[in-house]
Amino acid sequence: LERMLAAGVTPSVPAQGSVGASGDLAPLAHLTAVVIGEGRASYRGERLPGGAALQAAGIEPVALRAKEGLAMINGTQCSTALALAGLFDAKRLLRAALVTGALSVDATLGSDTPFDPAINALRGHPGQIDVAAALRALLAGSEIRASHIDCSRVQDPYSVRCQPQVMGACLTLLRQAGAVLAIEAAAATDNPLVLAERGEILSGGNFHAEPVAFAADQIALAVSEIGALTERRIALLVDPAMSELPAFLTPEPGVNSGFMAAEITAAALAAENKQRAAPASIDSLTTCANQEDHVSMATHGARRLAEMNDNLAKIVAIEWLAAAQGIGFRAPLKTSVRLGSAIARLRAVVPPLEEDRYMAPDIEAAVDLARAGALVEAVGPEGMPGW
Repeated sequence: LERMLAAGVTPSVPAQGSVGASGDLAPLAHLTAVVIGEGRASYRGERLPGGAALQAAGIEPVALRAKEGLAMINGTQCSTALALAGLFDAKRLLRAALVTGALSVDATLGSDTPFDPAINALRGHPGQIDVAAALRALLAGSEIRASHIDCSRVQDPYSVRCQPQVMGACLTLLRQAGAVLAIEAAAATDNPLVLAERGEILSGGNFHAEPVAFAADQIALAVSEIGALTERRIALLVDPAMSELPAFLTPEPGVNSGFMAAEITAAALAAENKQRAAPASIDSLTTCANQEDHVSMATHGARRLAEMNDNLAKIVAIEWLAAAQGIGFRAPLKTSVRLGSAIARLRAVVPPLEEDRYMAPDIEAAVDLARAGALVEAVGPEGMPGW
């Protein structure tokens, strides 16, 4: 497998077909088939029979010995890998959403008082405390914030004010899921297990992917909630009654629709993620003539995370665009230096929306930057929560 990876031989593995118990039998069988010269694989842009792909890469097929075939297919590796990929994306996007959330605080003339360490320490949740610290660090030195410290507004809407509580809970879920998946990635999930030191072969149930299924469900919940909170701030930004900004963030409301369609897009994406966040782990179906009478559904629970993170990246990108546009209306007052760097990074590829234009390229450019880590890189790592 290491030689195949290094040479660029990629087994063709169907995305569907595993219920996450008895191991990921079908996906891992397709992977293992290429190892022994069967199945199909991609090599240098061409889809080939497995044996032909190995031959083209100069790799000899493996001749499996006793027990090795079963060991290759009877584990949770597929579910675990998909869940880890979803986790890594979700971690990057949570940090990006902290930056866009801080931008929206300034764009809507929000208060940083809810991020005070005393408030969050009294609740005691580490995730909440870490998120509040990140938001304080991002907003430090903002001229916009300083300009309205003594304003008449008592409290901000929850999507602005409760970011430590909501995003902190999401951070905690991702940390918990990461701890479970780190154990699973190094686990023996074969069956039966050969205990050479005891001279025994023991049949058990380590192939059951319930821990992975629960972790994937946790990640899905976090991804959905990050998107839900972000979408609410976008809705806030385009509403002049709430944001004290021009309607739909356009200099000429009525003549131009501004960010109206972009906000609708974010709402559609957030709704789709909410639908996909329903727990996969509770949906067991009996297989294998009632021998496998409870299964985890970990594989498709983990597989959905890729599409959910794609949706979340678009929602975060839309908030980046909208909040940057909103802060532009606060000139000559400036946001913090760090948040100004985030806006400058965006403006290097996307100009302000002065009048209506085709916005799909703007959103796509912002998505690409966010997914590549450019948004978080622009503000730097100071105060960002760890894992």
